[in-house]
Amino acid sequence: MPLVEYTASEGLAQLTLNVPPANCYSYEMMKDLDAAVLEARFDPDVHVIVLCGAGEKFFCAGADISMLRGADPYFKYNFCLHANETLLRLENTAKLVIAAIDGHCVGGGLEVALAADIRVARKNSGKCGLPEVKLGVLPGTGGTQRLVRMVGKARAIELMAGGEVFDFDHAAQLGLVNQVWETDDHDAFMAKAREYARTFVPPATAGRAVGLIKRACQTGAEIGLSEGLALERELQQRLFEGDDAREGLAAYIDKRKPQFSGR
Repeated sequence: MPLVEYTASEGLAQLTLNVPPANCYSYEMMKDLDAAVLEARFDPDVHVIVLCGAGEKFFCAGADISMLRGADPYFKYNFCLHANETLLRLENTAKLVIAAIDGHCVGGGLEVALAADIRVARKNSGKCGLPEVKLGVLPGTGGTQRLVRMVGKARAIELMAGGEVFDFDHAAQLGLVNQVWETDDHDAFMAKAREYARTFVPPATAGRAVGLIKRACQTGAEIGLSEGLALERELQQRLFEGDDAREGLAAYIDKRKPQFSGR
């Protein structure tokens, strides 16, 4: 049974981390996540990826500490390298990725969530943060790099050096979570997450444009302005050559609601 369950319908691919009891990740789980990301990437009917954890207690509690304790430094280095490559693949996929966080999202779990484009969380369901310093290590699955880009150097250093964990309302104040929802249970939360995700899916929204907006922002934030503008022009030209741009412009002129195909 895969450690990351993959389902796809209505333009969405749902990737569920399913490693009881805390959805901790190992090399095997990261290989399954890598394969699931590729499956979603190559499916033309998938426009949005929803990443979640099984159950309501943990989105993901990070790396499997027992596994790391028993591994040698050579394995640990390559484990971190592969995890970095997997999350970069998630970021580089030209499809919107929404992390639906229900339960604790700490350490490497938050690092996984930070690789998503949008994060939504269930109110009062758990804590988040990067407390790796309390284990004598640093956040090694992209946390030092992604957190500083989101909250700035001083705040990021303070959060990681102090090993602070906090609720999702505070995470929203920091800009780490886009929305915090109050729902009755895990099923209701996931139903709302999928409903939210479908607002970015054709025919309501030009899914291909959403994906390229993501690519323009994810890559553009890491390069200079001139290079970013050149990237923006090239991505815009790809959209001009597609069906959705023609439909969107025609619908505007005809004063009707566009029916996008994602092409």
